[in-house]
Amino acid sequence: MQTQLTVSLLLFATCQCLPFYNGFYYDHILNNISSNGNGEAIHFNGVKLVVYTPEDDLFGYRGGNITLPCSFHYEPALQSPRRFRVKWSKLHKDNTKEKDVLVAIGLRQRSFGEYKGRVHLRQRVPDEVSLVITDLRLEDHGKYKCEIIDGLEDESGIVELELRGVVFPYQPHHGRYQLNFHDAKKACEGQDSMMASFEQLYKAWEEGLDWCNAGWIRDGTVQYPITLPREPCGGKDTAPGVRNYGERHKHLHKFDAFCFSSALKGKVYYLEHPDKLTFAEAKEACVQDNAKIAKVGQLFAAWKFQDFDRCDAGWLDDGSIRYPIAFARLNCGPPEPGVRSFGFPEKHNKFGVFCYKMS
Repeated sequence: MQTQLTVSLLLFATCQCLPFYNGFYYDHILNNISSNGNGEAIHFNGVKLVVYTPEDDLFGYRGGNITLPCSFHYEPALQSPRRFRVKWSKLHKDNTKEKDVLVAIGLRQRSFGEYKGRVHLRQRVPDEVSLVITDLRLEDHGKYKCEIIDGLEDESGIVELELRGVVFPYQPHHGRYQLNFHDAKKACEGQDSMMASFEQLYKAWEEGLDWCNAGWIRDGTVQYPITLPREPCGGKDTAPGVRNYGERHKHLHKFDAFCFSSALKGKVYYLEHPDKLTFAEAKEACVQDNAKIAKVGQLFAAWKFQDFDRCDAGWLDDGSIRYPIAFARLNCGPPEPGVRSFGFPEKHNKFGVFCYKMS
């Protein structure tokens, strides 16, 4: 074994090359292994590498920027700096798979996939390796791993990022309980949103969301939030809460969906037009105003984050008629704020229209 290791090190020294990973060379052998003259590897095992990340979740908004803190130190402190490699990755929901976000050695950094051009390291002090994410997207939420690799030393910490947003129930124009899991996912994405997680649905329930139709959420379960118990919704004698149907067959079983949207990068507005419009006319009218007809998720986000309030019903992208009320009043629906829905009328009927324009 000693002879094999000696030969390997001699070959490495003769080659004068370094291991290659994701476009980065890294001299992990030179940093961490030395020889005692007898071909035996001596590891610097008296120093402990410690990585620090915050325990609490971080919260951001779509379109905003956020910094995921990460720093490290050695115990005991080193007398001279050692070369290290930083790797940020995003964990799959079951924590078994990782997606590369950024890798850095010294001043060299490389980002990957949808993070290209949107991430960089913040290193205000030598031991800081925080990740800055700009122009946050809905899919950026989740757990991120900050990993420091110092030769044979490899330590990491986890940062969890949540987006602040709004959860809304969604059913297509065919009526309730028409969506299997995959259709529900597409339906949410088609309305500028994504399927809600259990944590997002639970928070929405805490904030007063009450909906008696069961819907898919991101983990493949079917649930619904009840703040006012009543007979058709699990029984009037049951406690308020999020009712859980458990996991269902993602292809065969059909329910509604719970979608999640966050802050907007643009503006939703009611188009002032001299005439009421059919659905086709409404879409064209928005285009003529250098905009697009608004999606359901955009209307909910404008209502939630911009206090959008308009007591006029208008077309949306999915063919539904809705209107947002941030300040409840007479002749504008129920006595609490919300986005009112008139369902999906025939498209030749005439209403107003809500448009969306990028900032």
